[in-house]
Amino acid sequence: MLVAEQPSPNARAHPYRGLSVQHVDEVPHPDFMREHLSGREVYRRTDYIALIHGDAVGLAAVARAPSDDLFVPVVDVEVWSGPDRTQLIEDPTVDVGNATALAGAARRHGRPGVSGFVVKGQFEHINFIWEPDPVRIFVTEVTPPAPPKLLVQARQVVDFDEDLPPVDLVLDEVTFGDLAATAPSDSYLLPCRGAGTELSAEMAYLDTRPAVPEEWVMIGCERSMQFHRHFYGSEPPQVDICPRRRVEDADPGGLWLIKCCMLERGMEFDGNRAVVPWGANLDEVRQALRLLAGVDAPVPVG
Repeated sequence: MLVAEQPSPNARAHPYRGLSVQHVDEVPHPDFMREHLSGREVYRRTDYIALIHGDAVGLAAVARAPSDDLFVPVVDVEVWSGPDRTQLIEDPTVDVGNATALAGAARRHGRPGVSGFVVKGQFEHINFIWEPDPVRIFVTEVTPPAPPKLLVQARQVVDFDEDLPPVDLVLDEVTFGDLAATAPSDSYLLPCRGAGTELSAEMAYLDTRPAVPEEWVMIGCERSMQFHRHFYGSEPPQVDICPRRRVEDADPGGLWLIKCCMLERGMEFDGNRAVVPWGANLDEVRQALRLLAGVDAPVPVG
């Protein structure tokens, strides 16, 4: 016999057409929900049902009889929550197809003791999320600019990829000022001017290829050092900005999205760390986040 799904953290209708919303004449307490839904005819794509009476809402999962018919009978009902543990939220800014957006609505509007959040969002579309528990991913970057590009790209991916579970992006940053403070100097060589960095010292920029090397400290990575050797045949004192090396040296727990200029294209994944190029595109960032969040499985090489 087919059995209705049991509740689990971050569960939602995906796609959200899998949730049927029905208004009923009684408060949707568990006994009423079970009796009302058992044997009831539902659309063949319906996996979950929210029953609403005024401000009261209940949430259940159903199993359908195996059939290719447009409407099929319910053969099992699992009541997830009645009105005491279910909340109806109306927020027209929420994309209800996006798990992170649903989790955000629950965080902003949810009341204590609630497990199931039924959200009416953009275009008056409705979905739910059960006990949201976002996947925390640290994005390690060098600033300025602020916010840094990799964090902005990761947010873009989270906003549009509906396969991702709820994601909590946490910036782990080190500033050029922090780096310069580790090697005081009257002159610094930075990789490029684009970041808009301000330091209380003279600054030159490697990408402009100054005509004559000075007694500077270079704030850069291995690729910067390679450029310096090529341009001037020498190696200046260096403060390494490599985000990848910084995380590897610290060896923290958790999930990490990292960029590295020694990787020119593609993406590298190693358990809890995903590395993308310094100039990563959105496809590379998306692949990294999907692997870190467990949506995709890594493909063995060779």
